[in-house]
Amino acid sequence: MSTPYVIRDTRAIVSPALIVFQEMVAENISHMLTIAGDSQRLRPHCKTHKMSAVVRMQLDQGITKHKAATFAEAQMLADNGVRDVCLAYNLVGPNIHRAVEFVTAYPDVELSVTADHARPIQELGQAMSSADQSIHVLLDLDTGQHRTGVTVGAAALQLYGQLVETAGLNPDGFHVYDGHQHQQELGERRTAINQEWEKVQEFRRQVESRGWQVPRIVAGGTGSFPVYAEKTDAGIECSPGTCVFNDIGYGEMFRDLEFTPAAILLTRVVSRPTADRITLDLGYKAVASDPPAGKRLQFPDLPDAQEVLQNEEHLVLSTSAADRYQPGDTLLAIPRHICPTSALHKQAWVVSDGDIVDQWDVSARDRWLTI
Repeated sequence: MSTPYVIRDTRAIVSPALIVFQEMVAENISHMLTIAGDSQRLRPHCKTHKMSAVVRMQLDQGITKHKAATFAEAQMLADNGVRDVCLAYNLVGPNIHRAVEFVTAYPDVELSVTADHARPIQELGQAMSSADQSIHVLLDLDTGQHRTGVTVGAAALQLYGQLVETAGLNPDGFHVYDGHQHQQELGERRTAINQEWEKVQEFRRQVESRGWQVPRIVAGGTGSFPVYAEKTDAGIECSPGTCVFNDIGYGEMFRDLEFTPAAILLTRVVSRPTADRITLDLGYKAVASDPPAGKRLQFPDLPDAQEVLQNEEHLVLSTSAADRYQPGDTLLAIPRHICPTSALHKQAWVVSDGDIVDQWDVSARDRWLTI
């Protein structure tokens, strides 16, 4: 089976290892721009890569607005020159005071956060006002996933009014995430997304009829990216994440996106327990374990491989080609879910034109850096 993944010399790579193919990342970023049509319509989520080097690649392509889920990610973005950061996570507890620390430490960064409840809105406003600071806040709208957000209607309108009236807060529009839309056929996905989008548009009209501004709508994720990108609404900011690296899960689910898996895993055979089995050093400490057991990886060179057992440091495969492999031999594996996989690695080995050229720190894999 032919594969685009070539590493001429793997002897220096300590396995299991995360490998990033630099040209493929660049191509995925270019494809994101093609779909969006304009870099200013993009706000990619950094949770997939968590790497300063990838942020700089995106900035070099004119992508200036970025999205994060943790303060570590937000700080990583700011430290690398991003001046417009959306922390798409509702702040509670110590994170409210961390927001004050952030806007104080990075006065030249426009930070926006999300909210969907009256008490955290009040607490955030009080904290900002007490510090003589302010912060942008997006109202988090629930479009059917029922994970966070408030359903459009009277309660949502009241919350947006609270944002308008609370000192220290600048109402900045809506956050609309629809990660539950997994329809494989693009037309079906578009229909489902547009049904909810019509409700968001009507709610925006209600908000604006009160004289309140809706500067932006940070919309969607990777699956809904092409649907929002084709809209002409000037307020939309598309926030795909996974496609910068891509993975098997999204590749199979959203074939219309046509991104290439650019971050994969290198593993070595550590044992040959039976005639049809090989054991690899690729346990669930090195690859995301949220996909069901047995469906976490794809091996380009072993299309018939079956994952029969996985522990913390081992993965056992059953394959008719087992006799081709001996302890010490290498294999490449494409993860089904790359976002949590990247967080399991301190560094990624970077390959360009078949050669190892660099190591990139996964600098925002922790939840705390200095703020």
